[in-house]
Amino acid sequence: MSPEAPETAGRELAEAYLGGLLASLGLGVEYVRAEKDTLFRRDAEGREKAVLDLVGGYGSTILGHNAPELVAYAKELLDRGVPVHAQFSRHPYANDLALRIDAIVKRELGATEEYAAIFANSGAEAVEIAMKHAELDRGMKAAALAAEIDASVDRARAAAAGGAALLADETHRRLAAEAGLPDGAPLDAVIDGLRRINAERTATAAPVFLAPEGSFHGKLVGSVQLTHNAGFRTPFGALAAQCRFVPVHEPDGPAKAVEAERRTLFALASDAGTVRVVERDLPVIAAFLLEPVQGEAGIRPFDRETVRRVQDACATVDCPVVVDEVQSGMGRTGTFFAAAPLGLRGDYITLAKSLGGGLAKTALTLIRSSRYREEFELVHSSTFAKDAFSTLIATRTVDLLEADGGAAYRKAAERGARLQEMLRGLLDDFPDVVEEVRGRGLMIGLAFRDQSGSASAPIAEQARAGLLGYALSGYLLRVHDLRVLPTASATDTLRLEPSVHITDAEIDRLEAGLRDLLAVLRAQDGAALAPGTAAG
Repeated sequence: MSPEAPETAGRELAEAYLGGLLASLGLGVEYVRAEKDTLFRRDAEGREKAVLDLVGGYGSTILGHNAPELVAYAKELLDRGVPVHAQFSRHPYANDLALRIDAIVKRELGATEEYAAIFANSGAEAVEIAMKHAELDRGMKAAALAAEIDASVDRARAAAAGGAALLADETHRRLAAEAGLPDGAPLDAVIDGLRRINAERTATAAPVFLAPEGSFHGKLVGSVQLTHNAGFRTPFGALAAQCRFVPVHEPDGPAKAVEAERRTLFALASDAGTVRVVERDLPVIAAFLLEPVQGEAGIRPFDRETVRRVQDACATVDCPVVVDEVQSGMGRTGTFFAAAPLGLRGDYITLAKSLGGGLAKTALTLIRSSRYREEFELVHSSTFAKDAFSTLIATRTVDLLEADGGAAYRKAAERGARLQEMLRGLLDDFPDVVEEVRGRGLMIGLAFRDQSGSASAPIAEQARAGLLGYALSGYLLRVHDLRVLPTASATDTLRLEPSVHITDAEIDRLEAGLRDLLAVLRAQDGAALAPGTAAG
């Protein structure tokens, strides 16, 4: 650590407001070293102190902090001088990774098509790639529809010249009423009305995305529109395409949402000596995005029936499904893809976080070949995406997960079951404080009962402000050297996302700390939760 110059000592320019908030909650700790599920900080005497990390980089460390195999490989790559910057050239190592993951897609999801791969640097970027590609695809479909309608008009004119009659059916009457055409209007007037109404409908049919209530897909300009938490989204609502949030657990929720956004254009059909007015679906919904396990909504896994309803509704309008596996993927839930047990095969799949093995910043968007627009490769790029170092680390991470017939997946399932068993014991013993234990594998949420009516003023105030989960986290860190954090949009839920290396002893240590915390809450001891002096 370099000494501070006198003129900069004590000044904070790097997210100073957030730093102050962390300090007020007892979370303003600097970590100096990491391994497996342990972060190390220094106490007041400068000695290292071990903190059990259950946050795991919000799901980024499925293999633990600084996995020895990956650290050794990273050093080897740096010693070899692999290029980080070789843009607009061949990247065979990227293709190797794409092929490895494509094979897993086929194995776990039963896909027969190949998935093209576009590389990125973070989960939010991977989501935005899916958004951009889906909108490119939607726009190209709309252009193709417009061309087909023009061709239908030409065919109708030719048919009418040959004696075909204009059929005055219900669709014709709807067009005539909307366009203000008189009864018996000739074909040319009908065509003029058709073009005018279509132009008006197209001009007002802005693209829209659909996502379940509770969704979280990032905080960039585009991805934040798909994040349900209004606090994150609303200030930036004018900057990008809008999202409609769907109550997917209602039996007719997905179907109603799709139907509400449905738009049509008029076209002409010529057959059997007649010309008819017909309607064609205008692509408006760019994509439906969902997480197999909603992370920031409080670790809420989807079920097969809900997923089926979403897929069925999307199929009625040929709407692509984007499966966001940024947090749930890479083996965390016991399979490489959390979507696998749900029968959920996305048209797009996003990966990030643990893809970099806890060392590299990398992400990936997979696109089903039948949906893929190769033109996208010429209109999207990233300076750092697909670099040799990050991509090779990601490939080695996948190799480690796949080793020994997927032993890491089995371990994630087994360790997750052990952890959830312990947490369900807490639920049994503290039903007045704990509301629910949710999750799959090593993606787990411990949900607390509402404390906004607490007899303790500090507890009630923090609950109403949405800060109680952070205060509880600060207590566990300060008193028990346990690092947990609440989920972003459900701060009454503590997330637990350790690596596959978490031990029984560490789970027992977590249990002891949580039991103490739950006793504090049961006693409504708000004073005990106050940060007081900093940890250490």
